[in-house]
Amino acid sequence: MYYFPDQPPFFLLIAGFLAAVTSGSAFAAILKQLVRQWLVDPETPISELRGVALRLPYLAMVIGVGLFLAAGMQIFGFPGWFAASIALPLTVLTAGLVWWQLTNVMRQIEQGGLKSLDLDSFV
Repeated sequence: MYYFPDQPPFFLLIAGFLAAVTSGSAFAAILKQLVRQWLVDPETPISELRGVALRLPYLAMVIGVGLFLAAGMQIFGFPGWFAASIALPLTVLTAGLVWWQLTNVMRQIEQGGLKSLDLDSFV
């Protein structure tokens, strides 16, 4: 016999999506502001610019994506424990890899300036 939940977690799906989108836009705005600030004063290390102001929206975005992913799996009939056990590692791993790539790009900008990101210059 198949078990289907009485009410799929549509609210959690929408809440996770809205949390991810709003936090993502805040993260992008703060990141742009920090890069502009660094362009005005290039002597400031970029590593000092990454702080709570950048990590908090990123963490909220990651939580929203994880909630969205888990609720989406539950809507398709997966049990809550299974959806969470898939969504949590997938979200944490992806978030860690994106953060690692972001820090590498920021380090590359710090060492070589914005010109170091120009991929067309190598052709």
